[in-house]
Amino acid sequence: MSTLFTPAALGPLTLPNRLVMAPMTRNRATAEGVPTPLMAEYYAQRATAGLIVAEAATPNRVGQTYPDIPGAYAQAQTEGWRHVTDAVRAAGGRMFLQLQHGGRIGHPANSGLDPVAPSPVPFPDVIHTPDGPQPAPVPREMTLDDISATVADFAQAARNAVAAGFSGVEIHAANGYLLHQFLSTHTNHRADAYGGSIENRIRFVLEVVDAVVAAVGAERVGIRLAPGVTANAMQESDVEALYPVLTRELSTRRLAYLHIVFADPDAPLFHELRRLWPTVLVANPALPWPSPFPADGGRAEGERLLAAGADLVSLGRAFLANPDLVERLQQGAPLNEPRPEHWYGGTEQGYTDYPVLVPVPA
Repeated sequence: MSTLFTPAALGPLTLPNRLVMAPMTRNRATAEGVPTPLMAEYYAQRATAGLIVAEAATPNRVGQTYPDIPGAYAQAQTEGWRHVTDAVRAAGGRMFLQLQHGGRIGHPANSGLDPVAPSPVPFPDVIHTPDGPQPAPVPREMTLDDISATVADFAQAARNAVAAGFSGVEIHAANGYLLHQFLSTHTNHRADAYGGSIENRIRFVLEVVDAVVAAVGAERVGIRLAPGVTANAMQESDVEALYPVLTRELSTRRLAYLHIVFADPDAPLFHELRRLWPTVLVANPALPWPSPFPADGGRAEGERLLAAGADLVSLGRAFLANPDLVERLQQGAPLNEPRPEHWYGGTEQGYTDYPVLVPVPA
């Protein structure tokens, strides 16, 4: 039986283990969305992961969520990401870049633009801005031209990611951001070809996937889904009906992987999606959030997911706090506790200063 430390294939890549560093927003880019040398150090420290999925990068300016989020639409951003991928490659690692459009999770104070969404349904909470938390504005409903332009922006962002040295991209269709907003009748009230029926609500996701595949190839594309996850005030009334239909359609594209957030190895839906999915399945365990942090970092739940049919397991906070997580888990060594006060924004504190194991003298 496969374990977290068994090598695995991901398209043309050979992964030395089945541990994936999950994408985690850390707000350490410049105000213009350019990745920094500190980010290169952070990711290179964690290069022993089987795969790193770098934090969400926006495919256009209007898709920006919070301050100091990296982008994937400008030349300076591509050049900044190239320094990151060079550092990780030099350390022996492999990287995909997550592409995320915030949709209604945005604010003019962050992007300079009014946010857009499937329908003018505001996020019922505040958005963090450089001037502090502010109420989320009512987003502008996307026109058909907006939808076409956004699809094209995702494709160009994928080209930029490959030009920056990433092995591929992960399309973020989860956690309450734009693509997820199209999937839910709570946030999608449209009466056109992108709203109403399940077939209509999955249309935008499929168009983005098809454009990105045409741009960089299916073997370079993964997608992240979060069936029933309520992050960012999401509500879904037809999870058991929608996600098998979406997964069946996506399966014909033969993408590199499907990444399921908060996967439950005991849930019938997990097993149905596994049965429908023809390539690599990445599972992110449903661990307590935001606390307590499990003493084993999620290893036991990860092993359960592998036994239930997952091919790879993604962990977030464990990698955040343990640059040498793979080595610690292999040795059964204690894990560093994450420091939530440094998760979003700041300097090297709680970012690149977590201690690593001290080698035992021979």
